[in-house]
Amino acid sequence: MARTAKSLLIGALLGWAVTAPAQTDWAADVAAIRELLQVQTEAWTRGDIDGFMAGYWASDSLVFVGSRGMTYGYAATLANYRAGYPTPAAMGTLSFPTLDVYSAGPTAAYVVGTFHLQRSAPYGEAKGQYLLVLRKLAGRWVIVADHSS
Repeated sequence: MARTAKSLLIGALLGWAVTAPAQTDWAADVAAIRELLQVQTEAWTRGDIDGFMAGYWASDSLVFVGSRGMTYGYAATLANYRAGYPTPAAMGTLSFPTLDVYSAGPTAAYVVGTFHLQRSAPYGEAKGQYLLVLRKLAGRWVIVADHSS
């Protein structure tokens, strides 16, 4: 009985060691994800929607869920952003006051947080929450799904 329990424990630990990302790798991944989001906020604040969208997966499989419903694909998401934020004044200054990064495996992560858009009249400020799903593709983290409300 003790031998079986010991074998199960060793098996479980080995399985965890194989699937869990190394602590230093995860720290580097968190830093890369935070950098991606920082680059996005800087691009947004410059009025650069293309630079902001560089953080998203350039695929027809990208999913964006927002107040207008679901949008599928990079091109459609980009078109929505351009229509909804036609000028730098409409875009304002973006910040992520809350931003927590979680591992979902060695090549997957999710970010939960809040956003704040500081804008002058007639646009006014906007606040909300978001959940981003990211994948590490070709060594680069990209947003594959975004639910912002």
